[in-house]
Amino acid sequence: MRILIVEDEEDLSRALAKGLKREGYAVDTAADGLTGWELADTNDYDVILLDINLPELDGISLCHRIRQSSHHNDVFILMLTARSHPDEAEEGLDSGADDYLRKPFSFNELLARIRALLRRSSSVKSHVLQFDQFTLDSKTKEVRFGNVLLSLTRKEFGLLEYLMLHPGEVISSERLLEHVWDIHADPLSSTVRVHINSLRRKLSHPDPEAGEKYIQTVQGYGYKWTLRAAGKEEETT
Repeated sequence: MRILIVEDEEDLSRALAKGLKREGYAVDTAADGLTGWELADTNDYDVILLDINLPELDGISLCHRIRQSSHHNDVFILMLTARSHPDEAEEGLDSGADDYLRKPFSFNELLARIRALLRRSSSVKSHVLQFDQFTLDSKTKEVRFGNVLLSLTRKEFGLLEYLMLHPGEVISSERLLEHVWDIHADPLSSTVRVHINSLRRKLSHPDPEAGEKYIQTVQGYGYKWTLRAAGKEEETT
């Protein structure tokens, strides 16, 4: 999943970006509201961490601007507010934010809030995704096929998680690039195809047919995770 941090406190922004990247998220940063708007208006983000007190354009105004843009209605906005100003949380929610955290906050709580927001866009309401014999835990970053623990890179995990969160939906390479990689990714490269092939090989380790069976290529369109969540009917092709 791809996250934008709009925060003018350099140390905090750097620490958040480092921690989120370590958790497997693709992260871009902006130190002021106008730069934040330029990035938000240009790229597709899953979550925006938005400080209220920003130079150039404050967080409340930026949140309003994002919500007024029909292109960005599906992005989740998590406001970062000062504990000394209790009215900021209410103001942030009224401006269109989905949730808020008061500074200082623990990184683990931030991760839990992000996971909760991302679950809103999916029919799966747990941090554990289960499809057939596959289990993906977004909290522990573990993927298992039955009892076999699979060793995935962060990007492979991100790809698998995004596909599993959208079962049966054809996802283009451009969309995967937008949500799993950061702003530095080359849109003309074959990086998505290379990572998909690597992911398929690893999924096929416990089951030789698993990679091609679960991640289908839809020629000319993209890729599709072919199974619905556990307990639901299998997606037909």
